[in-house]
Amino acid sequence: MSEGAYNDYVVIRALENGVTVIGLTRGETTRFHHIEKLDAGEVMVAQFTEHTAAIKIRGHAEVYTRFGTVESGRLGTAKDA
Repeated sequence: MSEGAYNDYVVIRALENGVTVIGLTRGETTRFHHIEKLDAGEVMVAQFTEHTAAIKIRGHAEVYTRFGTVESGRLGTAKDA
């Protein structure tokens, strides 16, 4: 992975209480290495590193990246049906 990729980061803004942000490792096996809980309105800035290959988000949140904005959904809503 190039050095520039380690400078990538995302901003996660919780839109409800209890949003879970999970950091996943890289390598032969993917593992959880860090978990954070965010409440509505809280913001977390996460950076990709040599250990962090992916970030999983559970709950309703907005995710801002250099590529644009994504909103994670809520299960069981009419919008998801």
